[in-house]
Amino acid sequence: MSDFIEEALRLSPQNAPAWLQDLHEKGRQSWKTRTFPTRKTEAWKYTNLRSLERGAYLGEPRFPEDHEVSESTLRGQFEIAGLNATVLVFVNGHYSSALSSRETSLPEGVELLRFSEASDRQTGQIKAHLGSVANREQHMFAALNDTWLTDGVFLHVAKNTRVDRPFQIVWLTMPQSEAFSLSQRMLMVMDEGSEASVVEHFVSDTAEQNNFTNGVTELVLGANTRLNHYRLHLEQENALHIGGVHASLGRDSVLNSFHLAMGSTLKRVDVVVNHHGEGAECELNGVYLPRHQQHVDYHTCIEHAVPHCTTSEVFRGIIGDRARAVFNGRIHIHPNAQKTLAELSNRNLLTSDKAEVDTKPELEIYADDVQCAHGATVAQLDEESMFYLCSRGISRTEAEVMLSFGFINELVEHLEHESISNYLRPMLADLFAQDQRLVRHIA
Repeated sequence: MSDFIEEALRLSPQNAPAWLQDLHEKGRQSWKTRTFPTRKTEAWKYTNLRSLERGAYLGEPRFPEDHEVSESTLRGQFEIAGLNATVLVFVNGHYSSALSSRETSLPEGVELLRFSEASDRQTGQIKAHLGSVANREQHMFAALNDTWLTDGVFLHVAKNTRVDRPFQIVWLTMPQSEAFSLSQRMLMVMDEGSEASVVEHFVSDTAEQNNFTNGVTELVLGANTRLNHYRLHLEQENALHIGGVHASLGRDSVLNSFHLAMGSTLKRVDVVVNHHGEGAECELNGVYLPRHQQHVDYHTCIEHAVPHCTTSEVFRGIIGDRARAVFNGRIHIHPNAQKTLAELSNRNLLTSDKAEVDTKPELEIYADDVQCAHGATVAQLDEESMFYLCSRGISRTEAEVMLSFGFINELVEHLEHESISNYLRPMLADLFAQDQRLVRHIA
């Protein structure tokens, strides 16, 4: 047992609702039996957790004092112009009513609350679903999340409720005098026939971070539901994050999920989608952009357990400088999942001869009447395209920016909410060129 596993058990939840004690105990029992991953652990072969062990992230997160930062400064870190969302904001894991807007804007048929605010009826709903999708035995950091959990977000959309206004759940971090850890947890339950959009927004201020976030999101989609889901990892590069999104899809449900991650010292995101109802559809797209000496790791697993379901998965990465990216995409077709249509594509662009990507697309098929495909590519900027742009009077430096941005723009451009595309586009353009004159065609 590593020192980190022992030390993590000493961080007991503070001010957690009493009804979470059973979850805490199950998490502790699962966590303390684990062996810390090494390079010999297949699921962690290319992701080193040494920075997590060395960091001593044992401090308690606290809300910044009023004199430390202004409300307008904090709001500027996460506002998305034109999104018009119902916003719930946490700063270093603590809820901020001043920065949130849910109190005045919840539509009929929607419940958005913290676990600590739940009534007896709502507590019953939460307990019925919490931990039902995220498997702590398969995902060890889900067990740690159960162990540390003090509060979380519960979002419930009632039967046949269509919510036009998106929900934006913001997790904002700021450095403290000592390194600290926090748990992020969200449970979303959609009843039959409902529709909604949710943005999970992880962001930090511009200061060098000294925090570790352990996050778990569970999405429970009932029959004939539709969810547009966005998960944006925009933390400062010294922030550590290990998280997971776990979804259960009911009959004829539709999940459109988009993921974007800037690099950091350590960033690992597991995405697990379970097709539990016939006719379910999943469109899963993602972009990862590590640079400097950053690290990003996406592990996705799509479980097709029933017939007549569809999956389309596309992830693209641009890796620069001495950064490293890891992508492991698995589609598992169970014996009863006949008539499945599933496709997986992972394309990577290396903009430096020191950059590295380890990609592993997988198909595991136990049914004989399916249509499945998968593929992965690793390449550098195309010289013919570069020559074409330069021959039209565009400088080579500007051409490099345009080609890099174009590699991922297809996924960003076609997001369901244009305001999110507009929010990300200039941010991504700035990532490729510090000189604003080089991004005049795309920002």
